Amino acid sequence: MNSGTSDSLRTGRVPAWATRPWAARSTPGCIASADTSSPGAREVAALGVDSRTRVLDVGSGTGLYLDWWQAAGAGHVTGSDLTPAAVTRLRERFGTLRIEEFDVTAGPGPFEPGSFDVISCMDVLFHITDDELYRSALASVAALLRPGGRFIFTENFLNRAPDRSEHQVNRSRQWITRELARNGLRLERRTPSLVLMNAQVDAPWWWRKAWGGLLRVLTLTPPTGWATGALLYPLERVLTRVLSESPTTELAVAERV
Repeated sequence: MNSGTSDSLRTGRVPAWATRPWAARSTPGCIASADTSSPGAREVAALGVDSRTRVLDVGSGTGLYLDWWQAAGAGHVTGSDLTPAAVTRLRERFGTLRIEEFDVTAGPGPFEPGSFDVISCMDVLFHITDDELYRSALASVAALLRPGGRFIFTENFLNRAPDRSEHQVNRSRQWITRELARNGLRLERRTPSLVLMNAQVDAPWWWRKAWGGLLRVLTLTPPTGWATGALLYPLERVLTRVLSESPTTELAVAERV
């Protein structure tokens, strides 16, 4: 649990609680959660995905969201990733799906403009540290979506000044909303993806330090990490349903206008 989404992104260490089977597929805010009451599942249900829906997943990685989009009933699912190695692995695993090497910051790539109904981009945007490249990524998304299509993504939406580091930038809600609009993407809604089971990037500094330190202590060993996750998970489910904003990552939906 680091300054964004996953401790493994910064240190290569996976938090102990995340290795539990229930955590791997049921984190409350995860769009790929098996929990149908999760924010991600609720948002995707609202999109009305069916056998005609054309979905592009940006930054597919291991294919978690490709699995989920197929399970959700999307009839045409396309995966993409920045690295050739990831593309090769995805093609080996998803033999029937179209998988392309794609840099979302460098234009539409191999895809036809307006050819997708939904584009997902999970835990990617805040790792684009250059603001101009971030804007280019939004322009690519807008170009690939049909009018009325939806962009579903995760971001940190700070209610304070941006927080910049070498590998991650947590940008402000105002900045993100403005740049979406400039690219023809109207932010429709945001919902907490996680609340306690992640770094508190949009909380007061003293809470960020206190909660982050406590979690690091509690997740030092697999047994304590598993216990921490098991205890937090029921509370996390409730908080993601009742809160309108999160001190950490949020799931957002924008419409192509």
